[in-house]
Amino acid sequence: MVAAVEHRFGPVNRLPGPIEWLTDNGSCFVARETRRFAREIGLTPRTTPLESPQSNGMAEAFVRTLKRDYVRVSPIPDAQSLLRQLPRWLAHYSEVPPHRALGYRSPREFIAQSTQESLSGL
Repeated sequence: MVAAVEHRFGPVNRLPGPIEWLTDNGSCFVARETRRFAREIGLTPRTTPLESPQSNGMAEAFVRTLKRDYVRVSPIPDAQSLLRQLPRWLAHYSEVPPHRALGYRSPREFIAQSTQESLSGL
């Protein structure tokens, strides 16, 4: 965990702000000591739902997309620059481009429509 954080952010004792750390429910990831240490260095431990391998796959696909469409095509001299750009990238991903798997709607439009349909069915 320390090696991954230092690879991304350089030598730090604590991250500059909280960052969610998504894992599956493997025993090494849910161990009390692991979660305590993660919180000490600024990570916020999150786990995928139990018995839900598709959640982990969706998270991995999202990270691949973010790296491909935003990180690799942007000049990022350091971790601070990446962290400053991340909110804008996430907003763009969620609001602007249509996604084929979502019927050429943005994720925000898809969620809004899905929520509306769920509520109308009550």
